[in-house]
Amino acid sequence: MNQATPSTRTWGFFFDGKWQTEGASVELRAPSDRRLLARIVQARREHVEGAIQAASDAFEVTRKLGAYERQRALREVAAGLAQRREEFARTLALEAGKPLKAARVEVDRAVFTFTIAAEESTRIYGDWLPLDLQASAAGRWAIVRRFPVGPLATITPFNFPLNLVAHKWAPAMATGCTLVHKPAPQTPLCSLLLAELVERAGWPAGGLNVLPVAVEDAEPLITDDRLKMLSFTGSAAVGWELKKKAGKKHVTLELGGNAGVIVHRDADLDQAAERSAVGGFAYAGQTCISVQRILVQRGVFEKFLQTFLARVKKLKLGDPLDESTDVGPMISEAAAARALRWVEEAAAEGAQILCGGKRTGAMMEPTVLTGTGPLQRVNCEEVFAPVVTVESYHEFADALRQVNDSPYGLQAGVFTRDAKLLFQAYEELRVGGVIAGDAPSFRIDHMPYGGVKDSGLGREGLRYAMEEMTERKILVMNVS
Repeated sequence: MNQATPSTRTWGFFFDGKWQTEGASVELRAPSDRRLLARIVQARREHVEGAIQAASDAFEVTRKLGAYERQRALREVAAGLAQRREEFARTLALEAGKPLKAARVEVDRAVFTFTIAAEESTRIYGDWLPLDLQASAAGRWAIVRRFPVGPLATITPFNFPLNLVAHKWAPAMATGCTLVHKPAPQTPLCSLLLAELVERAGWPAGGLNVLPVAVEDAEPLITDDRLKMLSFTGSAAVGWELKKKAGKKHVTLELGGNAGVIVHRDADLDQAAERSAVGGFAYAGQTCISVQRILVQRGVFEKFLQTFLARVKKLKLGDPLDESTDVGPMISEAAAARALRWVEEAAAEGAQILCGGKRTGAMMEPTVLTGTGPLQRVNCEEVFAPVVTVESYHEFADALRQVNDSPYGLQAGVFTRDAKLLFQAYEELRVGGVIAGDAPSFRIDHMPYGGVKDSGLGREGLRYAMEEMTERKILVMNVS
């Protein structure tokens, strides 16, 4: 077993039930101050192909595991996470630059994710169907069960290096699927730590393989037919390109967004400002459902804007290991520089920077813009940074049209006390989720989560992910 911690500097990868420590390594550095965190041994293409075979072989074991066995393993992983909460949180804060208090929340969410998966592992129900609806089918009936699809390829991004991994592994284990996982190159440590817990829980060798691997060597994860499903979370451009290459695989994609918030004239403006500030700047805006576009009814625009700006200016930018930090660094200096260019482009075209608009290295100030246009990149693309635009609208229908005027459709938030307007938004917004009375960044991990348009395909959220990872098979009985 790999006993490494971030301080020991070298981590192998988990392959066919063993830790592989030989091979070339790359340095992993903290985005906050570029300190050396670890050296990560890189898998090669032959390891990827070997891991696919190991997952295929192990599937013959995991698909036959009883529900009680899958539940036990998932509960042990959840318990291990809870026991090592602070270790995981500090690792996450170091490698991802996520403020420590937010990192602890992510660990708690991952505990919840594995706990609910343990419960759902015993609830994979089927159906009994009467077939004698015609005389020719007299004496016949059927049962329908769900069976695991087989070995999976899973790929996750840097921004939630623990809980987004949990959203792949936990439902796979709950259904009896095996998997080969590629973590984000910026944040592999949490995946490797989590693999230790899965190993200790007694999951069959080859049932989980975790391979930090270069993109060019990872191609078999997409093209090899022994893997029956690809579950990818990341950028829209990459996700849809992978789908083209995936052949006959079942594919689920959880991609990006530029989430909109509607604040109507009857809303609680203090609550809307508070939740929008949290939703826009948590983890430096680097979440798929981060608040990016706020649309406020004209009559309350100035009042909301003053309240919102006052709340944003209270956010503390700083070291992610500082307990008081609200906004830490972006994942890299290049990411921060790109976001600032978009802000400066908007300003050059007439937008007003109300606060922020500066950066130091990977640290970018929480930035609020107004006077922007719908075709500026801070609005029409995914900014994935601590940048929010605030604009006014006249009628509620105008706001709905502006939210829909986007290639993305992940989640949207609506603040109004008018139930009729809420249901109108639910009917008309082309998104995967409408969040009433809160920011679109709200998510609890058992709810169905995913988007439409460029924002993705399929749904995550334990039971819903398990449906994606299983397929129905019917048994027809002729007892006449």
